[in-house]
Amino acid sequence: MTANATRVLVLNSGSSSVKYQLLDMRDGARLAVGLVERIGEETSRLAHTPLATGGDKREREARIADHEEALKAVADELAADGLGLDSPELAAIGHRVVHGGLKFTEPTVIDDAVLKEIERLVPVAPLHNPANITGIRTAQALRPDLPQVAVFDTAFHTTMPEHAARYAIDVETADAHRIRRYGFHGTSHAYVSRKTAELLGKAPEDVNVIVLHLGNGASASAVAGGRCVDTSMGLTPLEGLVMGTRSGDIDPAVVFHLKRVAGMDADEIDVLLNKKSGLIGLCGDNDMREIRRRIDEGDQRAALAFDIYIHRLKKYIGAYSAVLGRVDAVAFTAGVGENAAPVREAAVKGLEELGLAVDADLNSVRSDEARLISPEYARVAVAVVPTDEELEIANQTYALVSN
Repeated sequence: MTANATRVLVLNSGSSSVKYQLLDMRDGARLAVGLVERIGEETSRLAHTPLATGGDKREREARIADHEEALKAVADELAADGLGLDSPELAAIGHRVVHGGLKFTEPTVIDDAVLKEIERLVPVAPLHNPANITGIRTAQALRPDLPQVAVFDTAFHTTMPEHAARYAIDVETADAHRIRRYGFHGTSHAYVSRKTAELLGKAPEDVNVIVLHLGNGASASAVAGGRCVDTSMGLTPLEGLVMGTRSGDIDPAVVFHLKRVAGMDADEIDVLLNKKSGLIGLCGDNDMREIRRRIDEGDQRAALAFDIYIHRLKKYIGAYSAVLGRVDAVAFTAGVGENAAPVREAAVKGLEELGLAVDADLNSVRSDEARLISPEYARVAVAVVPTDEELEIANQTYALVSN
């Protein structure tokens, strides 16, 4: 790597989308951001913002057949701003990979063996790993000479002790089929727990934090001294909190009941629990803003959905307070966590005996900055910390290739 190679392109390849950011690692500045969505559909959309030049956001709609075509379109947009993939300033491409199993506990330079292992994990991440693999292969074809780095959602959670990671099922069966709790949103939990410690003026190893990543997908983690000791998602992202379209925790016998009584097959139940449950299953909406609007108008289904969502949040705050023993902060992050003041207020209300409280005025402030929203007398700090998974991926990628 040359001395002037200070840029990292971060790619997050979904099943029908590619999110990307180009960052300069000298100061973490974003040079360009964008999104390609509806890949493979009749009309795809590419939105690109060249932040380095201060240019306006560019959008175009046309069919983009596959990820290869999508990444070539991204490369063209970057080149138009003088930020092309052929630039000698590009040090590496960092890829978000959802599932790394137990093998990948840190960022990893991608070679054939690494790709093969990511493919081997497809059965436990069938919606995510295939798209991640496609993005990696396409990027490799565009820049075969450039280091490609995988940063795994599961890596941060590999520090969980066995008593937290194991399910109470037959050990031989679990080991044979890699059934255990892996956790997800790891880059977000790592970033937010570290930023929360900074907000408190302490080192991460001196702080115990409960991180609540609340987006359409939602997860909680208990982080002791910078290390994850428990998290709400499990073998898949279905376990844990109530989410936008996922049920979260549910009696596993519900699956057997639906098969026997409703005649549903495995695929139908999978779709029900992952795409037709959670908030959208409870009230028909998975947008918290819309749910709050409906509650204000007296909608009882929306109110019940909100109450169920908050009830599950409180259970995890209480459980992780017990797991950690001492809690220094509870941090809210992601779309709902950062922007929905009523969610933060309701989640903490009634937990004063745990040292938690929210200041109404501080909680109502809208800001892109990390901030405390608890009153000075609160024993446990309550924070809002905007997550930055792309910066975390870029930092981990650059640190690896620099060394």
